[in-house]
Amino acid sequence: MHPQRARLHNELHARPSIYFEEPAHLHHYAFLDDDDIAADILGRVAEVVGRTPDIEAAQEILDLGDQTLKWERHTEFFTLTLLVPKPARGEPWPSPPPLLAEIAAEHSRALINASLILVEAEAAWGGDAEAYGFRDPAGSSVGDGDATVWSDFRLTAAGVNRLLLVNRGLNAFRLGRMTRRLLEIETYRMMASLALPVAKEMSLELRDHELELGELSERNTEDEEESSRPLLAAISALSARLERSGARSRQRFSATEAYARIVFNRIEELREERLGDRPRLGTFILRRFRPTVHYCAAINQRQESLAESVARLNDLLRTRAQVEIEAQNSEILQSLNERTSSQLKIQKAVEGLSIIVISYYLFSLFKLGLQSLDALGVAIEPSVAAAVLGPLGLGIIGLLAWRIQRVKNH
Repeated sequence: MHPQRARLHNELHARPSIYFEEPAHLHHYAFLDDDDIAADILGRVAEVVGRTPDIEAAQEILDLGDQTLKWERHTEFFTLTLLVPKPARGEPWPSPPPLLAEIAAEHSRALINASLILVEAEAAWGGDAEAYGFRDPAGSSVGDGDATVWSDFRLTAAGVNRLLLVNRGLNAFRLGRMTRRLLEIETYRMMASLALPVAKEMSLELRDHELELGELSERNTEDEEESSRPLLAAISALSARLERSGARSRQRFSATEAYARIVFNRIEELREERLGDRPRLGTFILRRFRPTVHYCAAINQRQESLAESVARLNDLLRTRAQVEIEAQNSEILQSLNERTSSQLKIQKAVEGLSIIVISYYLFSLFKLGLQSLDALGVAIEPSVAAAVLGPLGLGIIGLLAWRIQRVKNH
């Protein structure tokens, strides 16, 4: 069997919900899993349950007697959900149990979401959501009318978001799935919103980059006589800054898109219907959450478009620089041709002078030879000497010229 077959097959059963009967409280905390916070939290959990949880697992449901604790490990965050039965006369919004309170306080900087769901039976609920401390709550009938959900999405002084679920006809299985959807909506909504500060910071950077790109484009258009090298260096530096910025934000924006899709899907799975004149829960969330998602997507697209514009200008400048280099090479070749032509003319002049000098030297030698013969008593008439030396000198000169030309050709 393939070594990963069982694990891949068991993904069908991964991340089950906690199944329970109302009334109950669900305390839900989500932590950014930086610096391996999950391992530290599981260590604290191990002290309470008396055994070490399976850190390599994606999730685990632990039976704590009358309570149920579930932990889940995700790519970027770690969640703890504690189910606590609600006493008959218990308060609607209790403080978290000591274990969760201590963990939340110790890792408050990593805490990204804290939610508390109160699950009430329809018989125990008086029909007024504001009686539970909500101000202008949003509410929906969910699960084809088998439950209603209320919340005003305001954080308490302890930073907890409260939701009320009134059960009409959900069994334990459907109730667990419904509460899981509500908790996932809140957790993934907050995870998706992590990109908002990054997007706002990038918006200011992109504005400066766009102004710089505009200035470089104008310089490229107006200063055609200017060398392209300074422009090319400036545009290369701008491209490097954009690439660094994109590398820093690309993963965050991709995660936001993925988390947002989960939020939209979970809201659709609620199968909401309106309750009176109250805004629906999903409508309330989407009306305020969608602009965040769209803004982050717009900043991401703006960054990609700017990078493409910079790349086009960079290509244009490189083409211009290549043309300049080719023009310089042409000028260098022209200069070399002119220099070669001048050297050839000088060489021809030197060759002519060399022939004249050699001819003069030969005639001088012949003249000395004839004078020597006259001293020996052999008289030679000047006309005879001229008749002999003239053709001989011309032949020698011609031979020298032929030899020089032959050497040059070889």
